[in-house]
Amino acid sequence: MSVKKKPLVVVTRKLPDSIETRMRELFDARINLEDTPMSADQIAEAARTADVLVPTVTDHISADIINQPDCKLRLIANFGNGVDNIDVEAAHARGITVTNTPKVLTEDTADMTMALILAVPRRMIEGASILTEGKPWPGWSPTWMLGHRIGGKRLGIIGMGRIGQAVARRARAFGLQIHYHNRRPVAPKIAEELGATYWESLDQMLARMDIISVNCPHTPATYHLLSARRLKLIRKDAYIVNTARGEVTDEDTLIKLIEGGEIGGAGLDVYEHEPAVNPKLVRLAKAGKVALLPHMGSATIEGRVEMGEKVIINIRTFLDAHKPPDRVLPSML
Repeated sequence: MSVKKKPLVVVTRKLPDSIETRMRELFDARINLEDTPMSADQIAEAARTADVLVPTVTDHISADIINQPDCKLRLIANFGNGVDNIDVEAAHARGITVTNTPKVLTEDTADMTMALILAVPRRMIEGASILTEGKPWPGWSPTWMLGHRIGGKRLGIIGMGRIGQAVARRARAFGLQIHYHNRRPVAPKIAEELGATYWESLDQMLARMDIISVNCPHTPATYHLLSARRLKLIRKDAYIVNTARGEVTDEDTLIKLIEGGEIGGAGLDVYEHEPAVNPKLVRLAKAGKVALLPHMGSATIEGRVEMGEKVIINIRTFLDAHKPPDRVLPSML
């Protein structure tokens, strides 16, 4: 009796142990035990040998890789919600299916967004550094380390998808007034539940908000959505929080405006040129003008395991000749 050959699945980064174990059981899984990013040449080699590639959001799967004459891939099962790291159009044209892992990161990312919404106006990270970095603390004082109350302030959410709505629910519980810009208004029932005001014009919304939260995906249409021109519309005492993608914001202009006192500050979990972080941002963080986190908005054990489980479901469904539940088409982007 012949044994059916397992499909070769190449995983570009280390995943939770339980996910890797299950992948080894189901597939001929090649795991990146060192957890170091694969080079473009290594990814290209994987595309020439594997049936399925499991990249992460930091792996760039370009048209050049996909269009290799001897590319063997049948499925790119992305370990991540966004697919801006993959040339989906090139994959589709080549007959390669692309999937992602939506919905599992919503609550975790919204939690971190809310944490930064609180941290920046209240100077939480700046205050914590007084105790952890050996700086002098004079004790409680009526006028020392004063921040700003967030209750009653206006929060402008850019991108009212699953994460944007989850942020709105949390923010409303803290007494923030919810405003949002989206390609189209949300359903009336959701708008009523959130007490949300829709702005068709992003420019008009930006000029009136106290806190701005970036929660839209990075696509060609949203690259530098917060352009130099738009950033200059923001009020001098307003804050920007970004847990989505660094490329949505013109980071150099943001830095200049914060340095010049033209924007109150920022809370950032993502950066335009990750993993590089602009040294000027680090200096602003040390000066208490910005709060910086190392892209950890979705970093929970539960979230990573659920992402891995979705990847496995997508692979198994595809290999069983059915449409994967999380298939991504160019028309969806």
